[in-house]
Amino acid sequence: MSLDREAAWELLNEYTKNPNLIKHALAVEAAMRAYARKYGDDEEKWGIVGLLHDFDYDRWPSPEDHPTRGAEILRQRGYPEDVIHAILSHADYLGVPREHLMDRCLYACDELSGFITAVALVRPTKSIDDVDVPAVKKKLKDKAFARGVNREDVRRGAEELGVDLDEHIGFVIEALKGAARELGLEGAQASGTES
Repeated sequence: MSLDREAAWELLNEYTKNPNLIKHALAVEAAMRAYARKYGDDEEKWGIVGLLHDFDYDRWPSPEDHPTRGAEILRQRGYPEDVIHAILSHADYLGVPREHLMDRCLYACDELSGFITAVALVRPTKSIDDVDVPAVKKKLKDKAFARGVNREDVRRGAEELGVDLDEHIGFVIEALKGAARELGLEGAQASGTES
């Protein structure tokens, strides 16, 4: 099967109705594509892994089902095993080892992309352009902020990737800036709601 972003987008939308989960998928896709470019790997494949990593979560959010139900669907549709493996490996509780760089990048980008998005949304402008590394690190220390984000996963993700946490945060911020319009993170001025 040749990987097709349009088919992956349709699959995501078939199973995911929550607009915030769709934006999360787009954010992780943007970060994965940026890392694929950085490492000289297959941008389309890595992007699709990011786009589809949680496609089954809206329907089956429990650890007994996610992402194993999604993996079954991907196998039925002929997705390559390395794509499925990467998606399975982002769920620590499954114990699937992160063997490849693509696996480690997905794990490193998943929680952090969501966290950076949350930081942008609490800025007065709601713009990713107003998010920097110190702002993200400050919010990481605030346990009450975006409490669903596992801080240890964020730290471990950078560690497994072999990059400094600050560098990783900065890289993902830049990747999300490239997708600001799709993510709704252009800010209040861009949408014309601020005078």
